[in-house]
Formats: sequence, structure tokens, C-alpha cells
Amino acid sequence: MNSEVFVTDGHWRKSLAAVRALGRKGIEVTVGESTRLATAAFSRYCHHAVVYPSPLLRPAEFVDFLYNKLSRRSYQMLLPMEDETLDLISQHHSEFSRWTYLPIVSFEKLNFARRKDKVLQLAKRNGIPIPKTWFIKDITQLNELKDALPYPLVIKPRMSSGAIGIAYPKNSGELMSQYMSVHRRFPYPMIQELIPHEGPGYGASFLFDERGNVKASFVHKRLREYPVTGGASTLRESARYDDIRDMALTLLKKLDWFGVAMVEFKLDPRDGVPKLMEINPRFWGSLHLSVEAGVNFPYLLYRMSRGEGFKSVEKYKIGKQCRWMLPGDILHFIYNPRRASLVPEYFHFWNKNTAYDILSLKDPMPVLGRVLTLATLLYDRDMKQRLKKRKL
Repeated sequence: MNSEVFVTDGHWRKSLAAVRALGRKGIEVTVGESTRLATAAFSRYCHHAVVYPSPLLRPAEFVDFLYNKLSRRSYQMLLPMEDETLDLISQHHSEFSRWTYLPIVSFEKLNFARRKDKVLQLAKRNGIPIPKTWFIKDITQLNELKDALPYPLVIKPRMSSGAIGIAYPKNSGELMSQYMSVHRRFPYPMIQELIPHEGPGYGASFLFDERGNVKASFVHKRLREYPVTGGASTLRESARYDDIRDMALTLLKKLDWFGVAMVEFKLDPRDGVPKLMEINPRFWGSLHLSVEAGVNFPYLLYRMSRGEGFKSVEKYKIGKQCRWMLPGDILHFIYNPRRASLVPEYFHFWNKNTAYDILSLKDPMPVLGRVLTLATLLYDRDMKQRLKKRKL
């Protein structure tokens, strides 16, 4: 049986984490991306690299390319890593699953999981705490609410990725102008109470098999983020938080989930209660931490693809840290006014307990790939579009 795995979206650090996690187990990995300058393609664990049509700009051509690739070459498993590829592949699930193992849910379930408003309402019905949220159905509601809301607030699109479309109005005037600005791009965004920044964020990650059984779980705590006001974690730590794990499990069980997902919470320092933020229905940016701590999600998926039975992986190293230095933690340091008093201390680079998302003495070339990727922004239309959609 062929052992090769196809990993899409080779630019992203989570894709690099998957390539390394599989490659270290002796599994051959093909990395796909819309440019040759893809970070994961520079890894020593990348057996083969391919350039495919942009799933963002040329979706139909991407689907045709991938279908031809899978039908002509035997792959044990296909791992779509980003939203654009995941959406397209899920819409053609029956075709692609003829040729390879495809550990993803239906397109309809993906869309539901990405809808922050629907997920929050589902959570509330099941007794899972959420921030106070106002779901706007008509712009005239703003005039009725603006003077009674507890500022500062946060405006969030009902469906988006990362920090894109987020605004933080401090008064009624800012609410009206910022809401309309977000509304033009993301119709009828939600309004939420702003949980104080002092409250740390947590992520509960899971792997489910086809029967809905949990095959692995992992919890991490965010220590630093970029943007500083809230975004991707630049430093995070493995943790044990059973209440968060149990609430996340309840939510994903209600969705009858299959494959991987990560549920995000933020601890409210005002009452000590973790509040649900959203579901990330795919591999997450901090994937490398779970692998380093002992929960190798990509390899466990590979074992599932081969029909291997194994006990659920629930034990892992607590307190293991992982850092996204290039460029995440550098940007956090530059833009954080409290940079001189960061905990952990910023310049503690050689802590044996800290791994790095990209930097690796055993696999150094992805650093070059990451730097060269920035050059694509000068000429590559696809990469420019991605930059507009979210921060690289």
C-alpha cells in the first residue's frame, strides 16, 4: 500500500508542522502550493513539491489539477490545510474520496462550524458560556442599541478568519462608523462585549474517527498574540483544563464531527469563566505545539487512513511551549507597548522547553523558504490576494 500523503497549502506553518510530523515517521509527503516558494516545500521531509493553480483565483482549474494528480498517482491520504482548499475539496468530496482517504466533514458542516453566530447560539442552548452578544438583523437596531451598550465592544463578522474584519469601538460614535465599515465587507457582523485582554485564550483540539469517537485531544494556552489586541498566537503552552476540554467536546459532538477541529475559548478575568469564541474546523496554526508535546495529529490521521486501531491519545507534556518567531513574535514585540515586561521574557531564545514553528537546526531550510515567500508579494497575484484576506 502506498504510504505517500498529499499536503496542500505549503506556505503555512501548520502545513510545515504536518510535513515534519509525517516525515519524521518515515512517511513520504508531497507538498502543494500555488507558488514554488512555499515554506513547507523547503523541508527535508518534503519528498515531492508541486505547483497547482490558485484555489483562490482559479478554483475550477485547481479542482481539475488535483483530481488528475490523485487519479494518476496513488496517495494514502489528502490533507487540505487552508479554508480555500478545504472548501473546494469538501464540495467535491465524493470525487476525491474515490482516490484517497479524505478526513473532512461535508461542506454544509464546515459552513455551520465557521458561522460564529450559529455556533454561539448552539453553545448557549447547551449551557456553554459565551460573551454577551448582539445579533444584528437590521441596521436600524444600531440606533436603538448604541446608547445602552457596555463599551468598549468588539465587532466581529459572522464568518471570517483571524483578525480580519474585527473592530473595537469605544463609544457610540465609533460603533456606528466602525460597524458600517465592517458591514460593507461582512454583512451584519455581530457585536460582543469585550472580554478584558488580561484573560488568556485557550484552544481545545480534537481528532474524531468516522464513528464520532475521540481519538486524540489537546489543550493549549495562548501566551502572546499578533495583533496584540487579538490574533494568531505567537507563543503558546500546552495545558490541562478539563472544563474547557469538556465544553469543546460537547459542542463538537453536537455537530457530529469527523477529523480535526479546534475550539477557542477566552477566560473572562471578571468571573473566572471560560467563554466560547469560535470553532476552527480545520488544522490550526499552533499545530506544531501539539506534536512537540506528544499528540501527533497528522500521524494519527494517517494511522486512521490505514484502518489501524489505537487508544485515544489524551496524555501529553504539560507546560511545553512553542513560538512563532518569523515574523509573529517579532511583530508582537515591536507593537506591544509593554514589551519590556513580557512574561515569558522575550529574549530567552534557548529555553530547552520551547520549540519553534519554523526554526529548526535539524530542518533549517524552511527558514529560507519563509523569507523567499515574502518575495512573492512583489509579483504573485495569488499571494497578494491572500494578504488582503488575512495576515501572513
